[in-house]
Amino acid sequence: MKLNNSFDLLEKSRKIIPSQTQTFSRSASSFVEGVYPVYVSHANGSKFVDVDGNEYLDYLLGLGPITLGYNYEPVNNAILSQLKKGILFSLPHYSEVELSEQISSIVPNAEMVKLEKTGSNAVTGAVRVARSYTKREKIAYCGSGGVWHDWQAIMVSRNNGVPDFNKNLLKIFDYNDADGLEQIFEDNPDEISCVVIEPTHFEKPQNDFLKKVRKLSTKNNSLLILDEIVTGFRFDIKGGQKFFDIKGDLVCFGKGMGNGLPISAITGTSEYMNEFDKLWVSSTNNSETLSIVGTMTTINEMQTKDTISYCWNLGKKLFDGWNQITDKYNIRAQMIGYPIRMTMKCYDSQDQESLSLKSLILQELVKKGIFISPGPTFISFSHSESDIENTLLKLEEVCSFISKNISNDEYSKFLEGNNPKTIWTMEMNSIKKKI
Repeated sequence: MKLNNSFDLLEKSRKIIPSQTQTFSRSASSFVEGVYPVYVSHANGSKFVDVDGNEYLDYLLGLGPITLGYNYEPVNNAILSQLKKGILFSLPHYSEVELSEQISSIVPNAEMVKLEKTGSNAVTGAVRVARSYTKREKIAYCGSGGVWHDWQAIMVSRNNGVPDFNKNLLKIFDYNDADGLEQIFEDNPDEISCVVIEPTHFEKPQNDFLKKVRKLSTKNNSLLILDEIVTGFRFDIKGGQKFFDIKGDLVCFGKGMGNGLPISAITGTSEYMNEFDKLWVSSTNNSETLSIVGTMTTINEMQTKDTISYCWNLGKKLFDGWNQITDKYNIRAQMIGYPIRMTMKCYDSQDQESLSLKSLILQELVKKGIFISPGPTFISFSHSESDIENTLLKLEEVCSFISKNISNDEYSKFLEGNNPKTIWTMEMNSIKKKI
């Protein structure tokens, strides 16, 4: 497998693009640098081709947005049809109403819908509504990151340029720790505007955690904002509200709703959504029509073809098959999470997380044409049973190689590239219940 063109472009990019690309998670250092491709040429279905002509079966799917598949024909046709009519206009386009009605008819409690371009913009817009409605400024947050505006970016290592006062306005609690959230409310009486939480990341809710979050939010007159940028239109057509049986006051969607198009949405009851009339949450390109009509088609495909159930079933075959193979070879590299959104956790013989084991598995798989990231693994509607079978076959080859050739946790001896680098680390401590 040659990567000459990728590496040439990488060197050029270092001179002209800060951090080499527009998205940290796509950068060469986020993978096994030196072994992974760096730049893509084109994609179709479940596969993409790099600039050197190598084809890969892809499980990262554009960092999660590709729910139907690359170059998906019905979505492409909708975009091409609208392209001939125009992209952006001086007045609102009627498709804004059509998409909003479509989302409102599907998503629970979505009496009104506001479109945005990114997940970060959507969640930040919802936070601004909460602050305006409650006349409070502080935020209780539980999530994996991903909202990179000032109020949230202050908590991570890449927080240069963010005003320091944001630290006083953000209070963090851990998933499955309702006691920590309760402590935040006790420490900040009548000051928390909203609770922002992802319904899940990879960990599953325990001991009625989400219901307790809902109850605490209501009790303290704080709005509950569900960050469904990833769970929405992937876990269920109605989102995490339906899947986890929890009601959000404001719910934010993105990524998979547009199958890769730059679009997101904020939904909620009119009581809260009408607050937008008092705010400046507005952008020229929010009315761009290609993303709107493409998203309508994406959601229609999900409904008519039950694509989400298909992805759950196929994901379960990958999830279960992966763990059976790694168990068979006594390699501690299991998938955790959900068949629809999983990640690999690796441990050495001392029960310590092993980045070198993970890197070695990823390295050997990508050399066999299987593209899996150090982070999440997703399934699209374009993946097939033969894709899963091929992946598991290649995984068995890799595990057999490791089992025969490596002892005493010496995985790094076989690494041909660099371990993936951490993009950010948490700089703020989560709140715990006082004893």
